[in-house]
Amino acid sequence: MAEQVALVIGGILGGLLLLLLLIGVSYYLWKRLCATFTYEELSGTAAASSAQGDALCPPDARTQASSHTIHLPPICPLLPLDRPPGVPFVVPPSLQSRDWVPLSSGEWAQVPQDPYPAPKLLPHTTGSNLGDACVAGTINPELYKIPEDKSEADFPEGCLGRLWFSVEYQQEAERLLVGLIKAQRLHTPSENCGLLVKLHLLPDERRFLQTKTKRRTTSPQFDEQFIFQVSSKSVTQRVLRFSVYLVDRQRKHQLLGQVLFPLKKETLAGNCRHIVWRDLEAESLEPPSEFGDLQFCLSYNDRLNRLTVVVLRAKGLRLQENTSFVSVFVKVSLMNHNKFVKCKKTSAVLGSTNPVYSETFSFKANPAELDTASLSLTVLQSADGDRSHELGRVVVGPYMYTRGRELEHWNEMLSKPKELVKRWHALCCTTEP
Repeated sequence: MAEQVALVIGGILGGLLLLLLLIGVSYYLWKRLCATFTYEELSGTAAASSAQGDALCPPDARTQASSHTIHLPPICPLLPLDRPPGVPFVVPPSLQSRDWVPLSSGEWAQVPQDPYPAPKLLPHTTGSNLGDACVAGTINPELYKIPEDKSEADFPEGCLGRLWFSVEYQQEAERLLVGLIKAQRLHTPSENCGLLVKLHLLPDERRFLQTKTKRRTTSPQFDEQFIFQVSSKSVTQRVLRFSVYLVDRQRKHQLLGQVLFPLKKETLAGNCRHIVWRDLEAESLEPPSEFGDLQFCLSYNDRLNRLTVVVLRAKGLRLQENTSFVSVFVKVSLMNHNKFVKCKKTSAVLGSTNPVYSETFSFKANPAELDTASLSLTVLQSADGDRSHELGRVVVGPYMYTRGRELEHWNEMLSKPKELVKRWHALCCTTEP
């Protein structure tokens, strides 16, 4: 009896499973049939097909369509407007840009596209700007060019020669290490003359160091090292002077030129070796004026409306002897209609009658203001406290304020925009109120 019951239950369960299977297959077939009817409705709508053909086919292909059924001509193979009987769908617009090729059966088929097309390479144009556009995946040769060293090629006209040297300051030992590397294109009377260089650490004019004499060359290679003991407090107020001398057969020295290099914080920072080159300058043969002379550069940039003053150095200053601590600085003032506009000062140089500054200052000045503007450069000696004593002054500007060399310097600056115009000027003493 129990076996019969089990067989009945098993038969019922098997029937239910078979019924469920039939229902699933019927549902699947019904969905397929509905999808087929849906594609038939998409391609059978004449208005939609006509609108799609008018929007996407060329004009010459449209003229050949005289009815709702459009035959696919070779001139427009990309857009089949009438669905072939064996294809139950319409080609989506995203795939209509593919090329169509005829088959042997007379039907058209699309060429499959590469899923990873290679980028089109643009023609490379050589240029000096590293910011030019470059296609990804290509090499820009401008990024791998080694910058040319123009220090050994570009020599200005009238250059007396060029000197290469290195500077390093050791903070802990308070030592200044100076390396004289080489010189090139020195203007010597003949190659038989000897050459040597004397090094001074100004304002100390008495003690100096010198190189070995190099003969039969105008581009000597020195490679010599020198050491100056100087405290960290006063090193930034010192100036290195390299004096190049010609040595004749009688061992007489004749000055060829010199290089003045102020020791600034930027140059001595980092406890590392800094290699520098400078062009030789001829020593001024004119005797200093009564109150001393000041050398500076002027430049005007008409695009930026910027007036630039570079205070280089002074010579022959008459310092007061009754002061124990002597430092000299230069005050640069921009005036307009004899009214004060702006003032800037250089750093102070300790006790030297020939201080070197090499400091740059910029002022904002419109072109319309240059006819009424002027520059006043005053050399001052600091005294006890906050007081200062004026050693001399020079004013440069238009015809309204100046004459002579000062007026020539101003006019030359205006005639040569964006160029530094360098000149010496005699200081004049002003009476104190």
